[in-house]
Amino acid sequence: MSADLASPETRPPRGRIGLTSLQALALLLVFGLAARPGLADLFTAPAFQAWAARFVAVCVQAFPFLVLGVVLSAAIAAFVPADFFHKVVPKRTTLAVPVAGMAGAVVPGCECASVPVAGALVRRGVAPAAAFTFMLASPAINPIVVVSTFVAFPGNPEMVAARVAASLAAAVSIGWLWARLGKTEWLNLPKHRHHDDGKWLAFWAAIRHDFLHAGGYLVIGAAIAASLNTLVPETWLRPIAEHPVLGVLALAVLAVLVSICSESDAFVAASLTQFSPTAKLAFMVVGPFVDVKLAAMQAGTFGRRFAARFAPAAFCAAVLAAVLMGAVLL
Repeated sequence: MSADLASPETRPPRGRIGLTSLQALALLLVFGLAARPGLADLFTAPAFQAWAARFVAVCVQAFPFLVLGVVLSAAIAAFVPADFFHKVVPKRTTLAVPVAGMAGAVVPGCECASVPVAGALVRRGVAPAAAFTFMLASPAINPIVVVSTFVAFPGNPEMVAARVAASLAAAVSIGWLWARLGKTEWLNLPKHRHHDDGKWLAFWAAIRHDFLHAGGYLVIGAAIAASLNTLVPETWLRPIAEHPVLGVLALAVLAVLVSICSESDAFVAASLTQFSPTAKLAFMVVGPFVDVKLAAMQAGTFGRRFAARFAPAAFCAAVLAAVLMGAVLL
């Protein structure tokens, strides 16, 4: 058979130049050697060192909790029977959402850990509204966060109560909102490949899949957060700190940009002495709900269409809940 009569499947691709990994590595090494003087100046610049310190800090804080979340997610996917969640979680979504919110109060976990766990819950048949409520509540009101807030605000139990109440109210509100307005086609949840060789193979396969999937987005989000922290001067916040509305919005946006884990954000909020207590509360409530790295991880786990709708809704619910609880309790 002549080459012209060959089928498209057997005909070699035209106009495409393949680049192997070895060739790509060689090109990268050549570029590094050629640009070595400029790169040396860049790496020793104070701005780059500040960026690198912030990037490493975010990754060091987040990766242990990400690993914990990945392990929990893999264990749920491999060892927990699918009908277990149908027995534990109420069938009615209206009741399942607050139950999931209260469950988040007793399960320690950072936001980096809650995203893959929520993905595993959805894959196991839990209503997305309940899974998303747990995803928001677990990093916001778990025992570790409550204790750290007590330590950061000594002699101020009202701040702890306001944080727990505002976070739980916002998480449940988002769950009910998704139950009413959310659409399944907005979710692009990757499915784990089924393994017939045993649960342990499925467990390790799920760990590899989730860690590479969520870890890559975490690195991207940490890089963006470090870039924003380096480019935006802290002095920009001082003129608006005394304004009640702008102060709340400023710290809410700052929580999105700095991407601090919920176990340590109370100490940062306490150090912002020029801001009002309600603004500090908004910082602590918004952070575990939505930040740069968390939005990137949600996009990687549930899809970009989901993240584009979920992140703004979570931000608005968190700010509103913080303002209301701040007015009542602080």
